[in-house]
Amino acid sequence: MTGTDADVIDALVGITPGSVLDAIRARRPEARAHAQATYRALFASETTGSVTAPERFAVGTFVAGLHGATAIAAAYAKRLAESGASAALRDAVDAAVKEATTHGPYGSYPAGPLSREDTAGPIYRVGAATRRALGARLAAAFEHTHMLVFHPRDAAPPSLQALLDAGWSTTDIVTLSQIVAFLSFQIRVVIGLRTLAGRP
Repeated sequence: MTGTDADVIDALVGITPGSVLDAIRARRPEARAHAQATYRALFASETTGSVTAPERFAVGTFVAGLHGATAIAAAYAKRLAESGASAALRDAVDAAVKEATTHGPYGSYPAGPLSREDTAGPIYRVGAATRRALGARLAAAFEHTHMLVFHPRDAAPPSLQALLDAGWSTTDIVTLSQIVAFLSFQIRVVIGLRTLAGRP
């Protein structure tokens, strides 16, 4: 993943101008442009608000790690390092991915026909040592992110309150949710394009 001028999905997939995959993406120019614009807005905006660049790339690395998208996680980890994050923070993000990795989705539907699909699963809580290295804000963000990725049906006000208690404003929480949603989209697009290219 290079700078913000290069198309990030092209970079993650390894798409070169004039290639078959380049032609496939060119068939949907608006989707291509909007995906890149979203990446820029979330990770390269001049006005990032109170969610810092290290926090944004830490969350990006964590989401990719939860999805098992190792190449994408490595790309965001590289940007995390370039953002000025300390080695201790980078190590803590790696530790959090290892702590939080599981299968899913989990959760419960309202009582009714879909209840037979209810699946119990772990609620992630950041380990004590990792929490100290991440700090309260990122620890709360990672726990909430894990909920969004693995327990989408169980997201509830207490999860949001934990973010507020850790110093995330309502605007910050919207940004966090947008980052998680964008990464989930980006990962699926990259995996799909890599599959078309016959790459792992």
